[in-house]
Amino acid sequence: MSAVRESFESVAVSTRMRLARNFADYPFPGRLLKDAHAEEQAQEIVRLISASLSRIDQFTLYEMKHITAERTAFLLERNLISRDLVRNRRISAALISSDEIISVMLNEEDHVREQYFMNGFDLPRAYERITGLDDAISESIPFAFDEQFGYLTACPTNLGTGLRASVMLFLPAVSRRGVMARSIVPELVRLGLTARGAYGEGSGAEGDLFQVSNEVTLGVSEEEILSIVGQAVDSIVQMELLERSRMKAEGGIALRDKLCRAYGILTNCRLLEEHEFLRRLSDVRLGIALGYFTDDSEDDEWMSELDELAVAMRPANINRLNGAPLAKQEQDAYRAEYTRKAIRAMQLSVE
Repeated sequence: MSAVRESFESVAVSTRMRLARNFADYPFPGRLLKDAHAEEQAQEIVRLISASLSRIDQFTLYEMKHITAERTAFLLERNLISRDLVRNRRISAALISSDEIISVMLNEEDHVREQYFMNGFDLPRAYERITGLDDAISESIPFAFDEQFGYLTACPTNLGTGLRASVMLFLPAVSRRGVMARSIVPELVRLGLTARGAYGEGSGAEGDLFQVSNEVTLGVSEEEILSIVGQAVDSIVQMELLERSRMKAEGGIALRDKLCRAYGILTNCRLLEEHEFLRRLSDVRLGIALGYFTDDSEDDEWMSELDELAVAMRPANINRLNGAPLAKQEQDAYRAEYTRKAIRAMQLSVE
């Protein structure tokens, strides 16, 4: 039987960097909505930012008032837009890069929410990319900035740097063994950090995925935020790897049976409901991490493959893959067939 994978990459799934900004010469979106000329001013912001970003990459513009409910759900599932953006649909829009690693939301809670996504764990690189984006936008319109408070935002929790540095972590061992709730979360709170479910506030940690990010943006520099988040992630990863080894040593045949059953279900089922899919997929991920299932890759490509599968099998994404909306049971059948093929294509050896 293969040993437990001890790579950082088997825990750290992805990195997200987000900046909140407002423009000095325009009412903030909350006030803008009440303005008689709200849509005209919103369109002006969209036009200026679109022009700025066109010099960086190719972006698709989504004006929320013009896109369908199905497309809205698709973008939400892919974490490219927020529910606040949807609520402000009369004036809001999103600019999304062709490779979906950059999303710029306009007239959400703030005038601009810039997001940069990347696989794996690399806070400095993600920050470098987001600051390049930020500089390009600031050349078009001056940001609202105060010498005492820093960047001005609609919500006081974003004042200062306006920076949220987030890392998505796959934490089945510390989560299932109670270490997350007992030790990690209290320590994160003490450090001014938080751990949320994969899809942000209000979402549960489905699939044992947690998003670790800073809560404090005022009174700390960008470099300090990156350092605090980075050190916390390093510690959590080491705790997860330790607990995985303990889990395997203590779990015996019962744990192996549970994870192998999950693999059997995903490779043979004919109907697969979304929540069960996420549970079973987490078990297969864990089975690979613990060495119960092996593949030929040496660089943890399986992590990104399973991440892509998890997003692709959400309801609106299934409808888009199918080319037309499906009823609930039809979606479950589609999810089962697609998952069977995807897991089998990974050619895992079950030991």
